[in-house]
Amino acid sequence: MAKIIVKDTEVTVLQINNEDYISLTDMLKAKDGDFFVADWLRNRNTLEYIGIWEKVYNLKFNYGEFAIIKSQAGLNNFKISVKELIERTNVISLQAKTGRYGGTYAHKDIAFEFALWISAEFKFYLIKDYQRLKEDEQKAIGWTAKRELAKINYHIHTSAISRNLIPQELSKEQINFIYANEADVLNVALFGMTAKEWRDTNPDLKGNMRDYATINELICLSNMENINAVLINDNMPQSNRLQKLNAIAIQQMSVLQEVENRKMLK
Repeated sequence: MAKIIVKDTEVTVLQINNEDYISLTDMLKAKDGDFFVADWLRNRNTLEYIGIWEKVYNLKFNYGEFAIIKSQAGLNNFKISVKELIERTNVISLQAKTGRYGGTYAHKDIAFEFALWISAEFKFYLIKDYQRLKEDEQKAIGWTAKRELAKINYHIHTSAISRNLIPQELSKEQINFIYANEADVLNVALFGMTAKEWRDTNPDLKGNMRDYATINELICLSNMENINAVLINDNMPQSNRLQKLNAIAIQQMSVLQEVENRKMLK
């Protein structure tokens, strides 16, 4: 569930079967005067559009029953609710929900058309704010994916350290020192300082330097953890690994920055 603000009106967006449905009930709050979803459904053009959508996306759509309903559209005594339309024709583009987020919802393709009944301006801003929501979600997904990738590679990295650098019968404190020491190899190679040096330089910040890393730095760090694990397995001395990892960090960050600059130019 998400919320978007369209011209001072809060509109709910729900995911149903991995598709976005937008609250028509919320959208009605922006309409001047009395107006109901049933009024919108009386219109023949509305039903025509819903019917086309259902034929394309709904294998269980009862087009025969829908044709009967559509033939009555425009008559003075014609009126149909969302619930009745669902029951008679098995449409999936409209949903009647109860409970906390109750109300009438429509698939985004249908909801955008409904927004035009509010006003052309409202439809414009609904689409604009919905697109912004999707962009924000993609950024969040990308950030989460990068963090999860970094965690996975961290385990690969620490496994290589455990197998190759930690002698038997060390104390817990000694083992932690070796892990921290190897983490600082990556820190120095990428950030130019150890974890302690970063904390001493930034005493007012919470967390560690990786919490404040950019997406590009996290991508590079994730790659370096994999590479360092391979170098550890090859028994390369730490000083040599540090030099090699620093060269890799410079090269990869240059490439990532170049890609980002090209995106900005577009």
